[in-house]
Amino acid sequence: MTLSGDVCVVTGACGFLGGKLVRLLLEEEKLSEIRLLDRNIQSELMQSLDDCKGETKVSVFEGDIRNRDLLRRACKGAALVFHTASLIDVIGAVEYTELYEVNVKGTQLLLETCIQENVASFIYTSSIEVAGPNSHGDPIINGDEDTPYASCLKFSYSKTKKEAEQICLQASGELLRNGGHLATCALRPMFIYGPGCRFTLGHLRDGIRNGNVLQRTSRREAKVNPVYVENAALAHLQAGRALKDSQKRAVMGGNFYYISDDTPPVSYSDFNYAVLSPLGFVIQERPILPFPLLYLLSFLMELLHVVVRPFLKFTPPLNRQLLTMLNTPFSFSYQKAHRDFGYSPRYDWEEARKCTSDWLASVLPTERQQINLK
Repeated sequence: MTLSGDVCVVTGACGFLGGKLVRLLLEEEKLSEIRLLDRNIQSELMQSLDDCKGETKVSVFEGDIRNRDLLRRACKGAALVFHTASLIDVIGAVEYTELYEVNVKGTQLLLETCIQENVASFIYTSSIEVAGPNSHGDPIINGDEDTPYASCLKFSYSKTKKEAEQICLQASGELLRNGGHLATCALRPMFIYGPGCRFTLGHLRDGIRNGNVLQRTSRREAKVNPVYVENAALAHLQAGRALKDSQKRAVMGGNFYYISDDTPPVSYSDFNYAVLSPLGFVIQERPILPFPLLYLLSFLMELLHVVVRPFLKFTPPLNRQLLTMLNTPFSFSYQKAHRDFGYSPRYDWEEARKCTSDWLASVLPTERQQINLK
């Protein structure tokens, strides 16, 4: 199945994943129209699409995901919505109310609009963090969608993504105004990396400040399986195509899927080293402090955050949940996505690593210059 002739909406179209998905849709599908919805539409993105949009109409809807009128105009006449937009925060820098408003209420409003405007299919970009890890650091190695796991989420980000995912999946089968039914599914990518990843860029900057030495914040044995951004975008496209098939639609509706690829399982710290070592960076053999002591320091910083919050804006660089996430083996298979909608990674690890390292090399001189000037 293809999306030929369809009108598609991509929220978060200027984001790390959203931008890659927009380009992929334009390169591989003959859409009637693609609608880009984002808080700030970047002129650089629009210019970069000139070489691949062909006959497809590219429309811009700039504004807040909580704006009902904006959503109505963006969804009117659309067949499929890719909802990649969300506020991401793993260090507690964003207030819970803001995360809830955007991640939960924004998703709810978008789903309501889809039902009112007869949008047939809805794909929600969830996160591995809705699964865990839990506060005990219980590991999962090569898990799947049926792996039992007790998790009480601590991150405000994780909580809001989980609630939004539940709202999305529960909406599958809802009656549309034209008599049809909405089909929804959620994709849970692992940590997404690749050119443009702000988290990897942050580690590059930290390494520069630390004399080209990467700090080790995760133990070697705490292996996870990151996913390359182009493979994550491909999974969204393949899910969108599959939802046009009535049999696959019946199977996929109301389900979530883990999205990984063939990136070798590795700790977060060793992953950073893998993509930054070609640029001359080295990594610490051991964490700065033993894990129990780091955990205690994280707890004390969280207490300090609570105490000074009414008077001072202070965000701890590390918290217990983040430290646990960085030090818990947590990997998942993509086989259910392969079975249900044919997802297979297009880019292998060597190509993905080279593209990521090449991008980092291209920005390194500018980043080094800016840091040295401070």
